Amino acid sequence: MQQAGINVSGYCRAEDLDRVRDAGLTCLVNDSAIQKLVSGETATDADIRIAVTALAARIRSHPAAFGVNLRDEPGVQQMPILGRLAKELMSAMPGKLSYVNLLPNYASPQQLGADTYEAYLREYLKTVGLPYLSWDNYSLRDGEMQQSFYDNLESVRKVTMEARIPFWNCILAQALFRYMEPSDTTFSLQVYATMAYGGRGIEFFTCFTPDIGNFRLAAVDQFGNRTATWDMLQRITNQIHALAPTLTKLHSTGVYHLPGTPASNESGTPLLKGVGTSAKLLIGEFTDDAGRPYVMVVNKSFKRIDQLPAAVAQRRRAVPSYFTRDGQRIGTWRRGKLARARFWYIGAHSQRDIRYLRLRVGDFRAIFRITLQSIVIVGERHRSDVYR
Repeated sequence: MQQAGINVSGYCRAEDLDRVRDAGLTCLVNDSAIQKLVSGETATDADIRIAVTALAARIRSHPAAFGVNLRDEPGVQQMPILGRLAKELMSAMPGKLSYVNLLPNYASPQQLGADTYEAYLREYLKTVGLPYLSWDNYSLRDGEMQQSFYDNLESVRKVTMEARIPFWNCILAQALFRYMEPSDTTFSLQVYATMAYGGRGIEFFTCFTPDIGNFRLAAVDQFGNRTATWDMLQRITNQIHALAPTLTKLHSTGVYHLPGTPASNESGTPLLKGVGTSAKLLIGEFTDDAGRPYVMVVNKSFKRIDQLPAAVAQRRRAVPSYFTRDGQRIGTWRRGKLARARFWYIGAHSQRDIRYLRLRVGDFRAIFRITLQSIVIVGERHRSDVYR
């Protein structure tokens, strides 16, 4: 999986840590004593201390131990014990992360243990108190991305911004029942929508096809063979690794859906004015520590190809940069002129993708041509500032 771009392999046993290290990966350790405490009705402080001390003796100094798995999709009723365990683990192993992954927003109130999804998220922040928030949402159904995916991102972004912690999104990486089969397009939409909302981590469900059930087309099949999904996974993780050095330095300032909700209007966004399109777009806006603005545009449609005429709203003297999917700067604008018409040919892979633009220029206009393969910028041929 390291060759596919994964850096945390998922769950493992303590006795497997050497193998994980040799593969160039890290993992989340599953420990039977810890899981017994999570599943039990009562646990004393002494019980917790004994289990954590024993585990720490085995994994504290091991470089492949990224952290300790506590619980996947807990309800509110389980959060007190998770918080107690996380606190003890942090004390015993400050360099290791306790891992909890939350339910999606389409879980029932009975599953959540709360009247609303926001109340569920806030209870996690209050009671478990980990320095991040992770959840899963599998909304690729019946050939479309359901609105629940974006609503979930909106809810998580809101509470994590208030708490000043990052969030990670566990996305669908295989098919089952009515869920869509993996493609470059399904990977791109899930990953880049998460990035546009300010996400800092992507998790995949799942890389290995389970032996039982209607699961199919994960990166590795039931017999240990790579599938076509493995190459898709590698392509999207390569893009994440290339963009991460820039994206992790940015701060989300706004998320907009055009046309429509949750927070947009016909005239555009704070950074992009005069947006004249009926295309289904997700626009994430950011600033870096110096206050310089960035924008990320995602085509939400699986079928539609459109154009996006827009004007950058802010006046700046510096020059914007344009980045391709491999994270390399390949061109610049000068006073609203495009570097080269050859930008038409960006994005040879058959997948929908997004690009992000570093907006540091005076009042200029450009056309973002949004295709299922890429976003390319079309403008006048001006100069040959091309970076390889």
